[in-house]
Amino acid sequence: MALHTLWIYAVAVFLLSATPGPNMLHVLSRSVELGVKRTLATMAGCLLGLVTLLAASAVGLGALLHALPGTFTALRIAGAGYLLFLAVKAWRAPVSEDDDVAQTVRPAISGLALFRGGYAIAISNPKAIVFAAAFLPQFIDPARPQASQFAILVAVFAVIEAFWYAVYAFSGRALSRHLGRAGVKRVFNRLTGGLFAGFGLSLLAFRAA
Repeated sequence: MALHTLWIYAVAVFLLSATPGPNMLHVLSRSVELGVKRTLATMAGCLLGLVTLLAASAVGLGALLHALPGTFTALRIAGAGYLLFLAVKAWRAPVSEDDDVAQTVRPAISGLALFRGGYAIAISNPKAIVFAAAFLPQFIDPARPQASQFAILVAVFAVIEAFWYAVYAFSGRALSRHLGRAGVKRVFNRLTGGLFAGFGLSLLAFRAA
């Protein structure tokens, strides 16, 4: 793989990863709810889920999903169902009022649970496998060993994605300072729920080419 090809790939991934999606929204909402430090486990789970999908596309799972459309449909419906579950959960998130100041109910959540939640939301998007199966090979030099090139592409994707997770996490911390009132916090929860619902419905509407 030529160096200029890798740079083009990195710029493309940087712009793609900046686009808000379920992972970024989950990191943002967790940061608002729990703070940046506790959100690290969520970020790690999302990142591992993403790497799992990219690795799956590298070993040909994307082609397999094309060959078995029923399997893709089942995964798509399951992923959409999980996103819609998160939408309902966010929409109905409890907010208490104390002198017009919202005190968000924060249940005790272990780091492992946060990690699992992040991994689940990342892995629940099977269309990412189809996307990666079409996107990554464009930057592969067929005259060179492909396994090492795929490893480099996945590693670069993971580093850039982690950077954007950090950006969204710190944005969530800054945003939390403006969510002191119960009404504002409730609007944020419902906006988050609406976005998760939108992602879920878009996944239901997605069809592998």
